[in-house]
Amino acid sequence: MPASLHGGVATPRRRLAVLSALAGVAGVAVGTVLLFGGTPEPEPPPPLPAARGAAAPGDAKPAGENVVVSVVGKVGSPGVVTVPGGSRVADALRAAGGVAAGTDLRDINLARRLVDGEQLYVGIPAPPGISAPTPAQAGAGAPAGKLDLNSATTNQLDTLPGVGAVTAQRIVDWRTQHGRFTAVEQLREVDGIGETRFSRLREQVSVS
Repeated sequence: MPASLHGGVATPRRRLAVLSALAGVAGVAVGTVLLFGGTPEPEPPPPLPAARGAAAPGDAKPAGENVVVSVVGKVGSPGVVTVPGGSRVADALRAAGGVAAGTDLRDINLARRLVDGEQLYVGIPAPPGISAPTPAQAGAGAPAGKLDLNSATTNQLDTLPGVGAVTAQRIVDWRTQHGRFTAVEQLREVDGIGETRFSRLREQVSVS
């Protein structure tokens, strides 16, 4: 009697038929997935918004070189201060603790750009022969010399104590009208320069 009729034992032929049937079902399932697009792929998460105020890579600018100046006189903390390059006299005074109440700042050009290594005198007279450095004197080790009234520009004259932009222009105008200065004392003839201001300027300017 054939083996397939005893005890329900599967013959090799029957096992092959069962496997073929299972393979057919799997093939139908795979075909169905391919036919209808299959399982949808997960969508990528939306990009997060950039933080407010954050700079894009490469936007950051390197900080300029610092400027070191000495501040003496009527300030909160006299001494050496360090401020970013391009800072003004007003920035150095703030870095030195601020100016004492009641200090007369009319002789100080608060808007002037600082020069590395200079010294600021706040509320006290500068030593004779000392003047604020000009941009042309900003080289390494360049001494602060006297300004020639016959060749100085308005920007250079603006750095002198007690001489702002208006007075500097008046000095240049006087020079234009009279040809040239022949003596420092002729500064008295410039509108706005009285004896007090002249006494502060006479040791810081020259004529040639």
